[in-house]
Amino acid sequence: MRFFRRFKFLFKFRKSFPFFKEFYLSNEVKVTAKLASLILIIGYIVFPFDLIPDYLLVLGLFDDVVVATLILQQMVKMAPKSLRERYDIESK
Repeated sequence: MRFFRRFKFLFKFRKSFPFFKEFYLSNEVKVTAKLASLILIIGYIVFPFDLIPDYLLVLGLFDDVVVATLILQQMVKMAPKSLRERYDIESK
C-alpha cells in the first residue's frame, strides 16, 4: 500500500510545486528542516546510489524514482501542519 501512495505522490508532484516553493520561502518551516532537505537532494544528485544500474532502462530508473519520492515525502513530513493544510497535502 505504501508503494502506491508514493507512486501517486510522484504523479501529483507537479501540482505540489507551489508547496515546495513555499516550504523554502516560508518562515514557518524550521531552518534545520530546510537544510536537511537540501542536503538530501544535493547528496543524491552528487552521490546517486543505484540499487539497479541505470543501463537497465525502466528498472534502472525505478530506484531513482523511489529515492526521489522518499526525499519529497520527508519534506512534506517536515513541513508544519498549517502549510500542508494550505496546499491540501497529506503526510502519512
